[in-house]
Amino acid sequence: MELKRRYTSHQVARGTMPDAQKFNRMYLIKNVSALRATYQVRLLALMAVEGKKQLIIRVPKGCVFHESLEELMRLYKKSVVREDF
Repeated sequence: MELKRRYTSHQVARGTMPDAQKFNRMYLIKNVSALRATYQVRLLALMAVEGKKQLIIRVPKGCVFHESLEELMRLYKKSVVREDF
């Protein structure tokens, strides 16, 4: 899965930060019923892979992952994981 860099209207590269970081783990916390592989999620996954860290996506137990996000998680098995709350 290739990540195409996006830019703001002033040609500044868009970026993102995880909600929390601890040691070699980055946390993205979403309180949603469905989640896709958005630019934010893909960029954080890339940061996790390149930094040899683990991205933990914390979502409610009933949250449904879109096929695009499931594919991303299959691609980066050890780097992107789901955690229910």
